[in-house]
Amino acid sequence: MTKLNDRIERRKGRVRGVLRMAAGDRKRLSVFRSSKHIYAQVIDDQKGETLASASSLQLKLKTGGNVAAAKEIGKTIAEKAKEKGIKKVVFDRGGFLYHGRIKALADAAREAGLEF
Repeated sequence: MTKLNDRIERRKGRVRGVLRMAAGDRKRLSVFRSSKHIYAQVIDDQKGETLASASSLQLKLKTGGNVAAAKEIGKTIAEKAKEKGIKKVVFDRGGFLYHGRIKALADAAREAGLEF
């Protein structure tokens, strides 16, 4: 039986492979979630640098392991990306299933003005 982390890593590899082909010159909005916190970064893969980031640790939220925190992070990362002049990104769910906190973050980022 394979471990959970191995399955996540395989899914992450498949997701990133598809994103590389579809991205073109778009930046990548990468999301990571743990049991207690959620993190988001806008990454320029061509230069290999992080352009904007937000996390439930940075915002000092009471808990980062819920949908409300994910919505805050989505709104924050979209605002930071727009300040840098980034409007279009590709969404990298990082091997996690698109529901719950991941979906809430994506929806909040869309509502705040990011296109993907």
